[in-house]
Amino acid sequence: MSLKSIKLTGKDILEKDFKTGMRGYNQEEVDEFLDTVIQDYDTFQQEIDRLKQENERLKTQSDQTRTRSTTPNHQVNYDVLKRLSNLEKAVFGKKFAETE
Repeated sequence: MSLKSIKLTGKDILEKDFKTGMRGYNQEEVDEFLDTVIQDYDTFQQEIDRLKQENERLKTQSDQTRTRSTTPNHQVNYDVLKRLSNLEKAVFGKKFAETE
């Protein structure tokens, strides 16, 4: 469903006039029903707007996360390698470190 396929606004519904006939509908019932439709329509529009904002926020957040994760952090890599080297020395002893 796209927004282009929506043909009515809350204002259109509110301003709609129906012709009366000899044995037509009760005008008060029609007006009450249309009032309810207008309220629901406005609620749906508010929800659509809220979801659009949330969607944009999540896209921005995702882009920021992607940017951060692709940035290499050489300092962290160096620290990991240094710790690994120290662990190897502790486990295998100095003999292993001397053969490198």
